[in-house]
This record gives sequence, C-alpha cells and structure tokens, in this order.
Amino acid sequence: MEFINKIVEKSKKADSLVCIGLDTDPLKIPVHLRQSGNAVLEFNKSIITATKDLVCAYKPNAAFYEAMGSIGIEILEKTCRFIDNNIPIILDIKRGDIGNTAVQYAYAAYEIFGVDAVTVNPYMGFDAIKPFLRDGKGVFVLCLTSNPSAGDFQLLDTGGQLLYERVAHAAVEWAKEGEIGLVIGATRPETMQKIRDIVEDMPILVPGIGAQGGSIMDVITNCGGKPGRTIINSSRSILYASHEKDYAEAARSSLEKLRLDINKNRSVE
Repeated sequence: MEFINKIVEKSKKADSLVCIGLDTDPLKIPVHLRQSGNAVLEFNKSIITATKDLVCAYKPNAAFYEAMGSIGIEILEKTCRFIDNNIPIILDIKRGDIGNTAVQYAYAAYEIFGVDAVTVNPYMGFDAIKPFLRDGKGVFVLCLTSNPSAGDFQLLDTGGQLLYERVAHAAVEWAKEGEIGLVIGATRPETMQKIRDIVEDMPILVPGIGAQGGSIMDVITNCGGKPGRTIINSSRSILYASHEKDYAEAARSSLEKLRLDINKNRSVE
C-alpha cells in the first residue's frame, strides 16, 4: 500500500484533498516567460514551489507535453523529477493497451518519468491494467467521466448493471492484486455515492471542479472527505489565476481558496 499510504500522509500533512493538474499550455502561460527557452519548465517549477505545501498530489497530463515534441517529453521528465519525493505524482496518460505495448507504457511512466501512479482506460479489460500494477504504484481506472458523450458507453445497461457500475465492481476485484483507484467526473454527482458504496475506501480521483463546473459540496457529500481517499483535481483555475508576473503567487491564492472551500465542506461530513 505504498502509493495509497503516501497520498494519505501527504493529504493529512497538507490538510488538503487538492491535486493540481499540471496541464501546462505554452500559449496560456504569462507572456514574459515565453521569451525563455525553458518557459514551460520554468512555469511548472514556479507553480510547484509556490503550492507544494498545500497539495496532496500533482497530476501532469502527458498530452500537453507530447504535443511539444521531444522537448516536451524532456520537460515532463524534468517536471516530475523536480517534485519533492514525499509528494505523489499521478501521470494522466489514460493508456489502455495490452501485452508488450502496455509493459512499455508502464516502463516509461515509472522508470523514465518516475511517477507514483497512472490513469488507465479499462476498455480492454484486466490485460490492460495488469502491467501497471507494480509494487508501490497506483492505478486509477476511468470509471465515469464528465464529457457529454460519456453516456454513449458508460451509461449503457449491461443486464442489471450500467457499464460504469461493472467497471467499479471489476476495480474492486483488481484491487486484490495492486493499488487501484477510480476516476469519476465531478459533474456527475448523482452517481458518486453509488460508486463509493461499491468501492468503499478505495481512492477516487475527481476531475471537473472549477472551470468545468463541478460542485465541491456534491463531491464531499457523495465521495467523502477522507485524506487520500478523495482526491480533487484542479488545473486551469489554479495554473492560470494570473497571466502577469505574480502568476505563482496568484496560483497559491487560488489553491488556498479552493482548499478552504473543500475543508469547510469536509467539516460537515
């Protein structure tokens, strides 16, 4: 339980359920940084330095770095290595392949980038999950997402259970072989309690707060507020709180406000 223990301890120490998504877009960072040859890396380091005592984890999204080509991969690696060892890193890659392909994806995540956990797509079943189940590492399985067309598959009736419920039940079984969590979009509060009842105390990663409109109260009411068991991700509202030279300070202020709002709701749990 090394990953889960790590995120529980960091969440307790920071008194925070907030995970910052490092989805850094070179076109959105402050203009004055863009003159630097390492603008994105400099931006990431400043954000991390300003916020590291108030988060339970960081979640870089690989797509933003892959889109920059080889330099982006280098930036992602350096960003992950810059984060203190006591802070969990969840690499958002949503991989979902099998066999040697999945093994290579896992190697890149854990050995090259040095992260603690990944997100995966369960569409191909346990074969796509197993290569990521290494000792001390966490795997967050996509269960129910916030996008408008999620219902095309995730809400289908599969004979007494909706597909996302089957994924949740499968995740409980998979957790017997490693550290498993789920990803549930914050904009679907009506399903959160049902999923929490299925998976009990497993970690749930919740994107969709802030810019996407998810409700803090709904998340805490339905997922709970236990440290390391409910992980609320926020990206744009923190990263781009300011486009001026005070961007890092503004990011911290935005994080502090979100953390306070979450903790107020936790107090009535």
